[in-house]
Amino acid sequence: MSYNWNYGDIVEAMETITPGDQPALIHGDRVVNWSDMKRRSNNLANNLLANGVKSGDKIAFYLRNCPEYSEGLNAAFKAGLTHVNVNYRYIDHELVYLLDNSDATVVIYQTEFQEHVDHIRDRLPNVLHWLAVDSGNESSYEDMVNDGDGTPCRRTRSPHDLLFMYTGGTTGMPKGVMWRHDDLFKVLGAGGNARINIPPCADMIELKARTQSEPRTVNMPLPPIMHGTGLLSAIGAMASGGTCVTLPSRSFDADLALTEIDKHRVTTVSIVGDAFARPIVEALDASPGKYDFSSVSLISSSGVMWTREVKAGLLRHNENLLLSDGFSSSEAIGLGASLMTKDEEIEVASFTLGPNCKVFTEDLREVKPGSEETGMVAVSGNLPVGYYNDQEKTNQTFKVINGVRYSIPGDWVRVAEDGSLILLGRGSNCINTAGEKVYPEEVEEALKFHDTVADALVVGVKDDRWGQSITAVVQLNAGHELDELELREFTRNHLAAYKIPKRVLLKNDLERAANGKADYKSIKAFAESELGIG
Repeated sequence: MSYNWNYGDIVEAMETITPGDQPALIHGDRVVNWSDMKRRSNNLANNLLANGVKSGDKIAFYLRNCPEYSEGLNAAFKAGLTHVNVNYRYIDHELVYLLDNSDATVVIYQTEFQEHVDHIRDRLPNVLHWLAVDSGNESSYEDMVNDGDGTPCRRTRSPHDLLFMYTGGTTGMPKGVMWRHDDLFKVLGAGGNARINIPPCADMIELKARTQSEPRTVNMPLPPIMHGTGLLSAIGAMASGGTCVTLPSRSFDADLALTEIDKHRVTTVSIVGDAFARPIVEALDASPGKYDFSSVSLISSSGVMWTREVKAGLLRHNENLLLSDGFSSSEAIGLGASLMTKDEEIEVASFTLGPNCKVFTEDLREVKPGSEETGMVAVSGNLPVGYYNDQEKTNQTFKVINGVRYSIPGDWVRVAEDGSLILLGRGSNCINTAGEKVYPEEVEEALKFHDTVADALVVGVKDDRWGQSITAVVQLNAGHELDELELREFTRNHLAAYKIPKRVLLKNDLERAANGKADYKSIKAFAESELGIG
C-alpha cells in the first residue's frame, strides 16, 4: 500500500533530524532557526485550536514574503488548517470575495494592509481572528506565537487534509484549487525528483534517511509566496529540513537577490521566467566577479515561458547550473518539463511530455505525435479535488476520459513526432485572425529573439478585415528605439506569415505582476487606446 503523506507529519519529522540552531527562515537581518520556528509554530497551532478554530478551518495569508508566511504554514499543517493565499494587490471588494468564498476563519496580515482590513472586517463576520504581523513590535500574531512552551500540537492528521491555492486564472474571480496533502507531496516528487531520475521516498523512514544523507537545501523563492511557484518553493524548504531565504524588498531587486545568494550560499532558486532571470543576468554581466553565484545548482521556473538566450546568460556565469522549466499550473502540476545545461540546449517552448500526460482535442480525441493537430494538454495521476465552492468550473476542468480522471486547464499545444510538446498558449488568449488561430506566446517568443527587445506581449484587437488583428506591445532594452518595420520583418524568420504582428507598439514597462504573469487585459486596453479603437 502506498504511504499516506501529511505535511504536518513531514515538518515534525524534519524537526526531529534538523539541528535546532540551523537557520530555517532568513529575511534580511532576521534569522529564525529551526528550534524557534518549531516553538512558535506549535504555540500558534495550539492557541488557534484553543480559541474557537477547528481542524479543517481555513486560514488566509494576506502577506508579502516574510518569515511569518512559512511559520504560519507550519502551524496550519500541524493544526490541520487549510491554507488560503491572498493576493495583496487586491482591492477591497476582491478581498471580501476571496475571504468569503474560502470561508476563512483566520486571517494573518501585515499592518501595511491595516486600512484595507479596517474597511472589510465588518463584512466578514465569520473571521474569528485577525492576526496582525508587525516585525519588531508586539502584535496579536506575536502574542499567539509566544504564548506557550512550544508543546507539539497533538491532533490526528490525515492525508486528506487540504491546502488551497487560489488562482485568478485568465477570466472571472479567483478560484480555490483544493489539493490533498498526500496528492500534492506525491505530485511534487515525495522527496524525489522525476525530472532528474530521483525516485520518490517509500515512507517517512526513507524520507528522513535521505534528508540526513544529503546536503542541506537553501531555497530562495523570488516570486511572491502567495503565488503557486513561490508557495511550493517555501513549502519545499520546510519539507526537506532546509532553509528558506526571502528578500525584504517590496519589488524584485536582482542585486539584492545576488547579494543574498552569495551571503547565504543559496542552492536552489525559484523564479517565473524572464521577469526574474533577465535582471539577474544583467546584474551579473554589469559587475563580473562581484557576486559568487556558484552555490546555486538549480534554478526552476514555471508559469511563463523562459527564453533560451536568458538561460544561456545564466549558464555563462555558472556552468554547473541545471535550469528546469516546468509546464504546470495550480490545477495541473507536471504537464511537462524542459531541462537545460551547458551541454544541452533546448528549443524555446518545447517540453518533454510528463509521464501522466496526454493531449486531447476539444471533442476529447487523443492527439497523435506529428499529426500537426493542436490540442489541450491533460494530466492524470495525483490531482486536486477540484475548485472550492465551484462545481461547474470543476466539471469543466476535471474530466474522466476512458475511465481516467484528467485535469485539463486549457493550455494548447502541438505534439511533435518525438512526443515533445510545442506550447502554443492558453485558449482564452487565443487570437482568431482571418479564421486562423494564433497563440500569443509563440509570437512573443519570436519577438524576444531580437536584440532590442527586453519583453513582449501580444494581443488581438478588433479589426474589420481580419476579425482580430495581431498586435504586439514591446518593452525595449535600454538605449534602443522602436523600429516597427524591422521587428515585423524579423519575425518572418520564426513565424508563418499569418502570425506576424500587424502592428508593434512601444510601452516602457509592460507592468507584469511580481510573479512575472502578464495582465493581457490592460495590455489590450493600452493597444486599443494607442490605435484609437473604441
